[in-house]
Amino acid sequence: MLQSGFWGQFKQEQGWKASAFSVTAGSASFGLLVLTRKLVQLFSIAYVPFGPVFDPCGRRGEFLASLASALRPRLPRGTLFLRFDLPWAKGGDVPLSRSRGIARVRKSASDMQPASTVVIDIARPLDDVLKSMKPKTRYNIRLAEKKGVTVAEGGLDELVRWYSIYHETARRDRIGIHSLSYYQGLLQSSREYPGAAPDVKLLLAWHESELLAGNIVAFWKSRATYLYGASSGVKRNLMPTYALQWDAMRRAHAAGCLTYDLYGVPARPDPGHPMFGLYQFKTGFSEKVIERWGTWDASFRPALCTFYRAAEAARMFYHRDVKKRLRARTRAVDA
Repeated sequence: MLQSGFWGQFKQEQGWKASAFSVTAGSASFGLLVLTRKLVQLFSIAYVPFGPVFDPCGRRGEFLASLASALRPRLPRGTLFLRFDLPWAKGGDVPLSRSRGIARVRKSASDMQPASTVVIDIARPLDDVLKSMKPKTRYNIRLAEKKGVTVAEGGLDELVRWYSIYHETARRDRIGIHSLSYYQGLLQSSREYPGAAPDVKLLLAWHESELLAGNIVAFWKSRATYLYGASSGVKRNLMPTYALQWDAMRRAHAAGCLTYDLYGVPARPDPGHPMFGLYQFKTGFSEKVIERWGTWDASFRPALCTFYRAAEAARMFYHRDVKKRLRARTRAVDA
């Protein structure tokens, strides 16, 4: 979906410029969506979201460097680097290149899109899908149903209520979120885009007229993807988040999707990881974690790229560590 014309237009509405290319590499041909954005007046960055879809398997670094070099004349003047968010599963040749004469490819300071995920096979009968889950997950799904939690699709008018819960989730879990207009634009664009577009749904979990949680899920061709989730601190014992995921899987199965992507999970079960709870939740639906190569940069101006990467790393350290600790201290003082 992130390599589609729909995504290109949506990101243009968010301030990026989208360009579509047709690429031929040996006997392989594929389309490539590249997003560009100005940093300051003279410089830009370029970004390939979840692409290229074609994986050369061997000599990946040289392939990416050559592709970046071929694209460079077609990118805005002053582009510092071309960032690839690789959808390729880990294994085999590392996508690293230090060759002279072409763009050098190296790992980014952090991943733009989740590098690891849990993908559930829903091409099977739904009873088999349910049986393959961990016993505790099955129990929680049934508990939510028994306690009267219902899931229904919400419209744009209910997105404001969902967003208030999302704000609560962000404060509780110390995560960054977009503005309300971003999610409004995503749902609106999926309904108005003239070409092939995903069916983006807002699914809401209710109990006795009280909104407990909500997910945004995209149904795109053979795959459904869980994009964003919000949950209130009220009635968490009713397990509304489990009801939401199971409802989305059933909807995806009915729509002909073959897989359901939980979109982002720590690669390993580390109790010290801030997202360990998320790991336990998602691997309850399936224990198979898929690791991808993540984000890699092909630099065109190495000296300026070094400066940009250092500034980017400092910014991420502030938001992921310093800011979270300050918030935690503030909550402790307030308590």
